[in-house]
Amino acid sequence: MEKFKYLGTNLTNQNSIREENKSRLKAGNVCYHSVQNVLSSSSLSKNLKMKLYRTIILPFVSYGCETWSLILREERKLGLFEKRVLRKIFGPKRDEVIGDWRKLHNEELIGLYSSPNIGGVIKPRRMR
Repeated sequence: MEKFKYLGTNLTNQNSIREENKSRLKAGNVCYHSVQNVLSSSSLSKNLKMKLYRTIILPFVSYGCETWSLILREERKLGLFEKRVLRKIFGPKRDEVIGDWRKLHNEELIGLYSSPNIGGVIKPRRMR
C-alpha cells in the first residue's frame, strides 16, 4: 500500500510530507473560503479577525504537524497561505504618495502580525 489516510492524516510508504501538506492546505483553503466574507468585513475589528484565523483556519492547516518533517519548500507554501489570509484580514493600504490603494508588502504584514508565523507555530509542536 503506497498511501492511506489514518486519523485524518495522509501517510505514505516513503514518509513524504508533500501529500499531507497538500491536503492540509486544501482543507485550510476550504475553511478560508468559507469565512472569507467575515474576514473582509469592515464591521469586525482586526483583533477579532485574528482570533478567527488562529482558532478556525490555523488548526485546519496545522492538524497533525507534530509528525511532519518540514522542509523549506513546504514551509514556504505554508507561509504563502498565511500571508494571503493576513492580506485579507488587514486589507489594502492607501499609498500616501500616489493616493491609490495597494496590497500590503510582506514586511508590513510581519510588522502588523504580532504572533509567530505559521512555521514558528509548527516547529515547536514537532515531536523530538
